[in-house]
Amino acid sequence: MAQELSFIGKDEITCPACGGKFHREELRSGSGRLIAGALTDELHREYLPSNKFGEVYPLAYNATVCPQCWFASMDTDFEALPHEQAGKAYDDAKERKNSVSKIFPHVDFHENRNLISGAASHYLVMRCYDFFPVDFSPCAKQGIAALRAAWLIEDLDKKYPGQNYDWLAKLFKEKAQFFYSEGLRREESGEEKLNAIKSFGPDTDKNYGYEGFLYLTGLLLVKYAGSADKASRLAEMAKVKSTIAKIFGMGEKSKGKPGPLLEHVRELYKSLNKELGE
Repeated sequence: MAQELSFIGKDEITCPACGGKFHREELRSGSGRLIAGALTDELHREYLPSNKFGEVYPLAYNATVCPQCWFASMDTDFEALPHEQAGKAYDDAKERKNSVSKIFPHVDFHENRNLISGAASHYLVMRCYDFFPVDFSPCAKQGIAALRAAWLIEDLDKKYPGQNYDWLAKLFKEKAQFFYSEGLRREESGEEKLNAIKSFGPDTDKNYGYEGFLYLTGLLLVKYAGSADKASRLAEMAKVKSTIAKIFGMGEKSKGKPGPLLEHVRELYKSLNKELGE
């Protein structure tokens, strides 16, 4: 089944960290492989199993990972790592392999992707963007990677309940919340712009753009930020509410905005109003 679902790309890729050469595994499209299901409030597209191919998880194939040293990034950035950072990325290889093995044992990136290696790939992306300078918008991309890892871990929890994957997924969503909020803060302060992101996703089926990024910053804050510092949380929530109200024109018709996103924004706006009112 794995052979039918995917293929090995023709283009040879050179790892900027270790110099190893490899070919990406790509997910095939068409022939009923992907049957779109619901869109969650986190803008995650769920897929229904097909009679011919069974369960398919597009996100498992999304990240580029060197099978030798496990350097990883989004595919558009992989070979663009600045040369001066390559040594740091190479020196970190043993440490990042050890950290992955503690969370996702028995991962082998020479083999075809599965749920576990897919989740591990996004964890590695999150980790390896520490080596990219600010003009790559690394913080926001770390948030996207953390969220994608969380979704795949939730799928693992559905397949293998009782293995603490639910706890791990929540941990990754908390990391995503931090990176989304920090990415927005840096963008607003001018420390790190978001213009290096070609697709905000957050999933692979649709790019919800900067507006989707703002929405998710607010949603993740409401769902996963906790309440250790209530004053800071409320201040952030008030700012997010004000931002999405301006961008989406709450209470007005927004013909240019994606329908599904607008509906989720309205629900988030209600949640923000409720908590701020309380």
